[in-house]
Amino acid sequence: MVQLIDEMPQELRYHAEYRYHASGSAGHRRHFAENARRLLATELTGRDPFIVEIGSNDGVLLASIAQAGIRHLGVEPSATVAEVAESKGVQVLRAFFDERTAEAIRSGHGMADVVFGANTICHIAHIDSVLRGVDALLAPHGVFVFEEPYLGTVIEGTAFDQIYDEHVLYFSVTSVQAMAAHFGFELVDVEPTPLHGGEIRYTLARVGARAVQPSVPRMIGEELTRKLTDPATFERFGRTVERIREDLVTLLTRLRAAGKRVVGYGAPGKCATVTNYCDIRPDLVPFVCDSTPAKQGRLVPGSHLPVRPPAAFSDPYPDYALLFAWNHADEIMAKEQDFRAGGGQWIRYVPEVHIV
Repeated sequence: MVQLIDEMPQELRYHAEYRYHASGSAGHRRHFAENARRLLATELTGRDPFIVEIGSNDGVLLASIAQAGIRHLGVEPSATVAEVAESKGVQVLRAFFDERTAEAIRSGHGMADVVFGANTICHIAHIDSVLRGVDALLAPHGVFVFEEPYLGTVIEGTAFDQIYDEHVLYFSVTSVQAMAAHFGFELVDVEPTPLHGGEIRYTLARVGARAVQPSVPRMIGEELTRKLTDPATFERFGRTVERIREDLVTLLTRLRAAGKRVVGYGAPGKCATVTNYCDIRPDLVPFVCDSTPAKQGRLVPGSHLPVRPPAAFSDPYPDYALLFAWNHADEIMAKEQDFRAGGGQWIRYVPEVHIV
């Protein structure tokens, strides 16, 4: 298992003013609406089905489940996003998910046909308590489905900015299979998804409850071929990341010397990794634009780049935009065609530094 050694306490990461809203992206809304349709058609078809989502955020998935009249419960510790979910008709328990929480849910609601998580399970350091909680909560033939950033994508795409305090664990199919077995589950299916530049949807079930799909041994074989468990792979990754840092700082410094104006686009958590690792300060990038109102008027941690609303991007347009939210590149570039039409160019750094 690839993971951070030092853990930032979850209470400091997911507090009452947590600012990430999954519904802020049209791509995310489409993705989770489709997830909900799949679950409704395949797993939530029995008599009085029940689904629990770990880290339900603003209800981007469960709103569709609620509209279908299916029993559900979101487990979400952050009050602000929980309130948004509740305004959509989603039932929310404001808590961190662990073994004790799962047992309380089972006592009050019964066992779950589906336990779901998206971009959440990799955030939880106490993964042992999570899996014991799933064991306590999941019905005998139920499934635990979660989708998270894929280690293979991070390594092969040099997506080093996916490494930050929220992402405690970096899953591969090999590691999830071992983790599942350790807690009495079986990895029965894996499926790539395009979210966040490349994720994997994992499906766990109780041993023998479901047939293991061919995708599981196939992807484990691919990981062996790609040497995703070989330390030398990670050493090469480190050297490549160092080169990206050098190339990006050199480019930004050269543009500043030429009198060009560069601003950041998007302030996801991963932009703190880039700006701090590359020592990008306001003298190189004076501010970052982000569409999330709760982030506006704040600073990127460490590098202290001011976060401004989208209107600042076109007032006036910069010469270059450093795309921190690269996982939404297609959506962003389609929206900002006037910037490109006026001669503006995008700077990207994954998988290498280049100008678009």
